[in-house]
Amino acid sequence: MLSEEVDIKDINDVNAPPMGGNRFTGWLGSSLISITGWKFEGELPQYPKMVIAVAPHTSNWDFFLGVAVLFALRIKIRFLGKHSIFVPVVKQLLESIGGMPVNRKSSHGVVEQVVKQFDSQSKMILAVAPEGTRSPKFPWKTGFLAIAYKAKAPVALIGFDYKRKCVVFGPVVFSEGDFDKDMLQVYGFYSKIPAKYPDKVVFPPNFRDSDFL
Repeated sequence: MLSEEVDIKDINDVNAPPMGGNRFTGWLGSSLISITGWKFEGELPQYPKMVIAVAPHTSNWDFFLGVAVLFALRIKIRFLGKHSIFVPVVKQLLESIGGMPVNRKSSHGVVEQVVKQFDSQSKMILAVAPEGTRSPKFPWKTGFLAIAYKAKAPVALIGFDYKRKCVVFGPVVFSEGDFDKDMLQVYGFYSKIPAKYPDKVVFPPNFRDSDFL
C-alpha cells in the first residue's frame, strides 16, 4: 500500500520514477485523499520512464482528484498542451507544473516530438487520458501506446473508481507495436472501473461479454 510520505532518498534511485513536490505537498495530497474518502488500491509501478494512462475521464473532478494523487505520490509528471498556449508568463507557469508544448501541425508529428523528449531525459513520466475528451468517444486514442512503444517505456494503467472511491493501480502494458491487441487489455481494465458518469464511457460492442475480462 502507499505510505503517506515517500522517502526522500528515493529521488536518487535510478530505477525509481522522477520525484516532485515536497513533504508539504505530499501531506496535502494524502490529506485530501483521506478527507474526501478516497483510497489507493495497489502500488505505483517503479520505472524511471513510463506513460501513465488515467481513465475513465468523464468529469472535471477527475482533474482535481488527479492533482491530489500527484501530490500524494510525490511524482513529477509531464502532460501535453498545444504549443500556441505556451506564451510568455503562461509558458513559465505551464512548464513549472509539467506542461510540454507540442505542435500538432508539425511534420514530425506529436508522437515523434514526445519520443524525442523521452530520449533526452533519464527519467520521465507522461500522463495522458486515452479517451482524449470527457464526451463519449470510441475508439479511444492510441497515441499514448505509440509514444510508449517508440520510447521503449511501459504504460501504467490507473483507474478512478468512483463507485468505491478508489484509485486503482492496474496492469502495466509493454507494447510490442500491436496497438489493437494492446487496446483490448486497456479496454478490459477500464471496463471494470466505474466512472463518475458511466454513460459517457464507450467500449467496443459486446466487449463486456468478451473473453478478455
